[in-house]
Amino acid sequence: MNTNKNQSHVLKTIGQNIRQYRKQKGWSQEDLAFECEFHRTYIGAVERGEKNITILNLLRIKEELGVQLTDLYQEEE
Repeated sequence: MNTNKNQSHVLKTIGQNIRQYRKQKGWSQEDLAFECEFHRTYIGAVERGEKNITILNLLRIKEELGVQLTDLYQEEE
Protein backbone atom coordinates (compact mmCIF):
# COMPACT_ATOMS: atom_id res chain seq x y z
CA MET A 1 0.00 0.00 0.00
CA ASN A 2 1.21 3.46 -0.87
CA THR A 3 2.49 5.43 2.16
CA ASN A 4 0.20 8.42 1.52
CA LYS A 5 -2.84 6.17 1.13
CA ASN A 6 -1.91 4.31 4.32
CA GLN A 7 -1.52 7.58 6.25
CA SER A 8 -4.84 8.80 4.92
CA HIS A 9 -6.49 5.53 5.96
CA VAL A 10 -5.10 5.85 9.50
CA LEU A 11 -6.34 9.44 9.85
CA LYS A 12 -9.80 8.52 8.54
CA THR A 13 -10.05 5.53 10.88
CA ILE A 14 -9.13 7.65 13.89
CA GLY A 15 -11.52 10.39 12.81
CA GLN A 16 -14.42 7.99 12.33
CA ASN A 17 -13.83 6.50 15.77
CA ILE A 18 -13.66 9.93 17.39
CA ARG A 19 -17.00 10.76 15.73
CA GLN A 20 -18.52 7.48 16.93
CA TYR A 21 -17.46 7.99 20.57
CA ARG A 22 -18.46 11.66 20.48
CA LYS A 23 -21.94 10.76 19.26
CA GLN A 24 -22.24 8.02 21.90
CA LYS A 25 -21.79 10.74 24.51
CA GLY A 26 -24.48 12.79 22.78
CA TRP A 27 -22.00 15.59 22.08
CA SER A 28 -21.80 17.87 19.07
CA GLN A 29 -18.45 18.74 17.51
CA GLU A 30 -18.76 22.05 19.31
CA ASP A 31 -19.23 20.28 22.66
CA LEU A 32 -16.11 18.17 22.17
CA ALA A 33 -14.14 21.17 20.97
CA PHE A 34 -15.18 23.12 24.08
CA GLU A 35 -14.15 20.29 26.41
CA CYS A 36 -10.77 19.94 24.69
CA GLU A 37 -10.27 23.70 24.27
CA PHE A 38 -10.03 23.30 20.49
CA HIS A 39 -11.84 25.14 17.72
CA ARG A 40 -14.98 23.43 16.40
CA THR A 41 -13.66 23.40 12.85
CA TYR A 42 -10.53 21.54 14.03
CA ILE A 43 -12.66 18.70 15.42
CA GLY A 44 -14.57 18.51 12.13
CA ALA A 45 -11.36 18.31 10.12
CA VAL A 46 -9.96 15.61 12.43
CA GLU A 47 -13.15 13.56 12.14
CA ARG A 48 -12.99 13.76 8.34
CA GLY A 49 -9.33 12.65 8.38
CA GLU A 50 -8.15 15.96 6.96
CA LYS A 51 -5.80 16.89 9.82
CA ASN A 52 -2.65 15.06 10.82
CA ILE A 53 -3.51 15.19 14.52
CA THR A 54 -0.66 15.35 17.02
CA ILE A 55 -0.27 12.78 19.78
CA LEU A 56 -0.87 15.44 22.42
CA ASN A 57 -4.17 16.49 20.84
CA LEU A 58 -5.19 12.86 20.41
CA LEU A 59 -4.50 12.26 24.12
CA ARG A 60 -6.62 15.26 25.01
CA ILE A 61 -9.54 14.02 22.91
CA LYS A 62 -9.38 10.47 24.26
CA GLU A 63 -9.39 11.80 27.83
CA GLU A 64 -12.49 13.90 27.21
CA LEU A 65 -14.23 11.00 25.46
CA GLY A 66 -13.27 8.63 28.27
CA VAL A 67 -11.77 6.00 25.98
CA GLN A 68 -8.41 4.31 25.56
CA LEU A 69 -6.01 5.47 22.87
CA THR A 70 -6.24 2.04 21.24
CA ASP A 71 -10.04 2.47 20.93
CA LEU A 72 -9.44 5.30 18.50
CA TYR A 73 -7.51 3.07 16.10
CA GLN A 74 -9.84 0.08 16.07
CA GLU A 75 -11.00 -0.74 12.58
CA GLU A 76 -14.47 -2.10 11.88
CA GLU A 77 -14.40 -5.79 11.14
